Amino acid sequence: MSDEIQVQDQTAPDQQEVPAEKPVSTFRLIATLAIAGTLAGLLIVLVNQHTKPLIDAYKAEQLQKAVYEVLPGTDHYNTYYLVDSALSLTLPEGAKESEYKRIYVAYKADRKLNGVAMSRGESGFQDVIMIIFGYNPNTAKLMGMKVLDSKETPGLGDKIFKDMTFVDQFFAGPDTPLIPTKPGTGKGLPGEIDTITGATISSKKLIEIINHALEEWQPLMAQGLPQTSANSTDEEVTP
Repeated sequence: MSDEIQVQDQTAPDQQEVPAEKPVSTFRLIATLAIAGTLAGLLIVLVNQHTKPLIDAYKAEQLQKAVYEVLPGTDHYNTYYLVDSALSLTLPEGAKESEYKRIYVAYKADRKLNGVAMSRGESGFQDVIMIIFGYNPNTAKLMGMKVLDSKETPGLGDKIFKDMTFVDQFFAGPDTPLIPTKPGTGKGLPGEIDTITGATISSKKLIEIINHALEEWQPLMAQGLPQTSANSTDEEVTP
């Protein structure tokens, strides 16, 4: 009787050694996330520092052009700030310009007063509607209006700046305060502005913004505005 020799296959799967799992360090995981978050935050700050001056300069340029647009016939204008309940060409030393309300007093080529532009924003149907409009304090009539920023519903609320029939009403010299009316229901009053069918809320809100701004600024303008300007404090641009 012969002896049988059994050879064991060391490479068989059930005989292979399974490496032990190394526990993940909670500290290392938290540290990795913290470093990644810090780098992402630093990148956002650097991008913001680079782009913010460019964005601010663009907004300032667009605002300047808008002043000429809503005040036809303007040659140049001065910015007046509301300081201690009075209009001032200058701000207190160290004051931040963004913290002060302002109006833009415009002049004709002969240096006589042409009108005043006012910018104001209020919540609309979707978000804040920011506008600028021109006003003649001598006649209490509107001279023009432009929407600076709006996120109203595309195809509906955005008609407040896309529907030129609506926009042109503000350049037709309506009396103030403005009176919102549904199209075809007006009584022929000089301050009536037809709202937009399908965008009634947004168009009425725009009219309200203008009336609210006038309520705030008219008492200050009644105290007197400079009728002439020797120099312009703002760069003159071609409208």
